[in-house]
Amino acid sequence: MSTDTIRAYYNAFNAGDINGMVDCLSDAFVHDVNEGQRRDGKAAFADFCAHMNRCYKETLTDMVIMVSEDGTRAAAEFTVNGTYLETDGSLPKAHGQSYVLPAGGFFTLEDGKITRVTTYYNLNDWIRQVS
Repeated sequence: MSTDTIRAYYNAFNAGDINGMVDCLSDAFVHDVNEGQRRDGKAAFADFCAHMNRCYKETLTDMVIMVSEDGTRAAAEFTVNGTYLETDGSLPKAHGQSYVLPAGGFFTLEDGKITRVTTYYNLNDWIRQVS
């Protein structure tokens, strides 16, 4: 079941379906990003996703999902294939640059829902690719 939840979450991501991603989350959800601040709750996460969809068009490929024996922890490794659509804050100016990044996510799950996701990628590599 945990693998199904993670796969549904990333399938919704690839479809740009924020509601589908939020449907995979617990009410006690937290989101950590290696280069950002923690977001608490589904609403904060949905706002973050809407911002990301404005600034970036990304598809994840080469997905590998690993789940602990008890189903409470999971990890995913994948490749981010993206296009930088709109300048994001103080980051480099956007003009449709393409990028490819290795990335991953770590999950905590409870009752078939994601309670935490922590996303990792190399921001310096991304900046180099879009500059």
